Amino acid sequence: MNWKTITLVALALLAGLYTLFQMATRLPAPPAHQVFINGEVLTMDADNSVAEAVSVRGERIEAVGSSAAIMALVDEQTEVIDLRGRTLLPGFIDAHGHFPGSGLRAVAVDLSSPPVGGVTRMEELLQRLREVAEHTPEGEWISGFGYDDTLLAEQRHPTRAELDSVSTAHPIGLLHVSGHMVVANSPALAVAGIDADTPDPEGGVIVRDPSGEPTGLLEETARLEIAAAMLDVGLMDMLRMVKLASREYLAQGVTTAQIGGADPRTVTGMHWVTRLGMLPLRLEVFPMESEFRELMRSGEYDPADYQTERLDMGAVKIIADGSIQGYTGYLRQPYHSPFHGDAEYRGYPAVLREKLFEQIAWLHAAGYQMAVHGNGDAAIDDILDAFAAAQRAHPVEDPRFILIHSQMLRQDQVQRMVELGVTPSFFAAHTWYWGDRHRDIFLGPERASRISPAAWAKAAGLRFSSHMDTPVTPMLPLQAAWSLVFRETYGGDVLGPEQRVDVMTALRAVTIDAAWQIFQADERGSLEPGKLADLVLLSGSPLEDPYRMRELEVEGTWVGGARVYRRP
Repeated sequence: MNWKTITLVALALLAGLYTLFQMATRLPAPPAHQVFINGEVLTMDADNSVAEAVSVRGERIEAVGSSAAIMALVDEQTEVIDLRGRTLLPGFIDAHGHFPGSGLRAVAVDLSSPPVGGVTRMEELLQRLREVAEHTPEGEWISGFGYDDTLLAEQRHPTRAELDSVSTAHPIGLLHVSGHMVVANSPALAVAGIDADTPDPEGGVIVRDPSGEPTGLLEETARLEIAAAMLDVGLMDMLRMVKLASREYLAQGVTTAQIGGADPRTVTGMHWVTRLGMLPLRLEVFPMESEFRELMRSGEYDPADYQTERLDMGAVKIIADGSIQGYTGYLRQPYHSPFHGDAEYRGYPAVLREKLFEQIAWLHAAGYQMAVHGNGDAAIDDILDAFAAAQRAHPVEDPRFILIHSQMLRQDQVQRMVELGVTPSFFAAHTWYWGDRHRDIFLGPERASRISPAAWAKAAGLRFSSHMDTPVTPMLPLQAAWSLVFRETYGGDVLGPEQRVDVMTALRAVTIDAAWQIFQADERGSLEPGKLADLVLLSGSPLEDPYRMRELEVEGTWVGGARVYRRP
């Protein structure tokens, strides 16, 4: 390499670094002392105490109490914030999601249907793709996300042929709203080397027409290569996604986001994003077992290598089955509406039972906390059996094994979770977004009435969180809490009123109990002296009119005492 080449490379690197710093969010510093007075302060402490005021010194909470007591700490340097009766809570914690996935709109086509988006017919979906294709250079990917076959008038997935009609000059990939399926056109299938002779991978299905040709629909593990290619965005696009997603999260009062199932490239990228001061909120990262397996087994994976002040490496994630609304969740009893006429179809595991046992046993013996995705009750049986075996071999007093979604959790499984030290993270808002279809199509009325059975969990003393699985659904923590309380569907029905919980329990599921689940309750999740001053200010009280809780506006968000969002 000659000196000219070296110089050009060096200049390019310097230009890149300069751009990074230019794009970096200049995180505000917290005031030396600030107090919040004359409000309703929902502390989320062990007693669910309600106070009037909070004192914050730098990044941490100094005191919580009456307005008179807190005002006694004020001097001429103190910043005084009059809450005027509004409600202050600990910042919301994303118990499971895929940050910065909600920023996909910066690089991909939003194909969501109501209540999230506006696509209701196949032609509308295809037209959105055509409009993008007209302005996309040939050979570049066109990616879409959020389509829901059950909300399209045609009640089906797009096909390879339909995507080919949009363009064969571009590879096209569409990510299903569940995140567990992809539809691809012919060039995209060619990128992945998928044709009529390609066998189904373990834990996945290449859907085929009667002649054996792929229709373009790829389920579970069959989707992985195309999903990775279509979402393989460049550095600047990733930064645009991070910036957009950060704004959305902070506007909803989220102070800790999560990447549930990260690959090494993403983890490395987010490590530098946080080190360069480009992330105005905290980040919990669950590395994907399949992506980190070789590094873990070789001993080369050390969470400390990725940790920063704003990034915490947490539980290792495994995916044990798929999604109920994608017919890939693994159920003990058949689906309510037969899948392609098969009255015995129950879905399937994403990982074989024997392999799941081996994965969980090794990770548990190695000392890792685990977070395993399980929707169907047959998948949950396998997960609990595998963890029980791992606990017998290597007992851990407080494993906090997280069962992500726990959608079809049975009452007998709830008791097993208590005994094993397993904690559920419910996707409770399923009742709102998909409840009507769970009742009528996927599960039938009886099983649909007990999805996300929070009341069973509470009665058993099982601590749980609630999440939105963003970008599967928008980041709306108050919706996550509201759905735990009301279990109302988009169509106006109530699924399983006996599984409702009270407002404070629901709010704990997006604050302190979500923090506890990831071993962070000593630092965040409640408003108590010594904890980080991660705060959210609401326009009103969730306790005053619980049904209107999700309509409340976030008027301010603070991370470490610094105000990072102010309602316009």
